[in-house]
Amino acid sequence: MDTLTDLLEGVQARAALIHRSIMTSPWSLRFASGAPLTLLTMLEGQAWIIPPDGEAVAIGPGDVAVVRGPASYTVADDPATPPQHVITSASYCAATARAIEDREPAMDPRSCGIAESGSAVLLSGAYQGRAGISDRLLNALPDVVVVTDDEGCSPLLTLVAAEVVRNRPGQQAVLDRLLDLLLVTTLRAWFDRAQTHAPVWYRVKDDSIVGTALRLIHGNPAHPWTVENLAAKVGVSRAALARRFTVEVGEPPITYLANWRIALAADLLRNTEATVGSIAHKVGYSGTFALSVAFKRRLGTAPSRYRATLPGQRSS
Repeated sequence: MDTLTDLLEGVQARAALIHRSIMTSPWSLRFASGAPLTLLTMLEGQAWIIPPDGEAVAIGPGDVAVVRGPASYTVADDPATPPQHVITSASYCAATARAIEDREPAMDPRSCGIAESGSAVLLSGAYQGRAGISDRLLNALPDVVVVTDDEGCSPLLTLVAAEVVRNRPGQQAVLDRLLDLLLVTTLRAWFDRAQTHAPVWYRVKDDSIVGTALRLIHGNPAHPWTVENLAAKVGVSRAALARRFTVEVGEPPITYLANWRIALAADLLRNTEATVGSIAHKVGYSGTFALSVAFKRRLGTAPSRYRATLPGQRSS
């Protein structure tokens, strides 16, 4: 299994917040749902995504943006337009909900606003909770990823845009699966760009010496790897592997292995109920104490304390 598949395999939208927002300029929406990942596209009109740090990013019709949370960000017709509405996980379509409750004319429940037309139509899909989204995946992404209309997501967008207005039985399940597929295809298209600062596990060719070593590490992180036995598996000398790995990856093989093990342990602490001891063995440490020492050295806290700070988790 390749690493991108591994990172995305557990990602599964569950009751994702998927809506259309129909607006007339000037408009600006402040997204504060705390979602770890949100996908945005303009069905009509242009927009700017203003992350909490960094420059505003433009998107046009058919472009797909992936915004990394949980920090708030703004989507507007112009970076200078101040936010007019704050959108949270509890109030994605508050105006429409009130109109329906008051029996006023309104569109379908997933269309935000009560106007039938506007200069801009924004389609957004936000993952609720972590939904299997790992720290390893989030750490590989910038605040905003944009894939343009000509990079292959248009057929999926057509399906999502058609489904979001249907209000049929099973709609949420269909939209959840479409959102997952749109995320995978968007990220793959972005990572494939030559100019993208993709993570090393994606950038290095699978059939290269370093690519083979990475595949061995990722495929069995619990194995007692050394530079010597990695080099033997790859078919080069210890010195050659150490030199080439450090040049291409930016750190020696064993340092990379240690960091990967801790990142994997953090994901398991977040997304499973496995004990710290069992996680230690799964990622290549002799027991709870050994993992705790390495975990605290790299992340500044013990595994049990890290888990205790996560929403809905308990220490073990």
